[in-house]
Amino acid sequence: MLHKLVIDAVSSQASKLLMSEKGLPAPDVEKHLKAMLQSALSKLDVVSRDEFETQQVVLMRTRERLEALEARVAAFENSSSEHPDK
Repeated sequence: MLHKLVIDAVSSQASKLLMSEKGLPAPDVEKHLKAMLQSALSKLDVVSRDEFETQQVVLMRTRERLEALEARVAAFENSSSEHPDK
């Protein structure tokens, strides 16, 4: 729902910009639109591609470590159940 509100607000602002400032050269319009989009995106709960990929690598390493620890615990449990007197 928030995303729709932000998109509607950006769309409205872009329409106002294009209607009120038709005399702007294309680079100025592009600069204004980029600024509006960056402002709108900063309000959303998003991360950069680099941050996403970094977190993906961290998650993969964490999962590998967890699997290794689970295997060690299972091996420990098996060895202790085979030798209950210890």
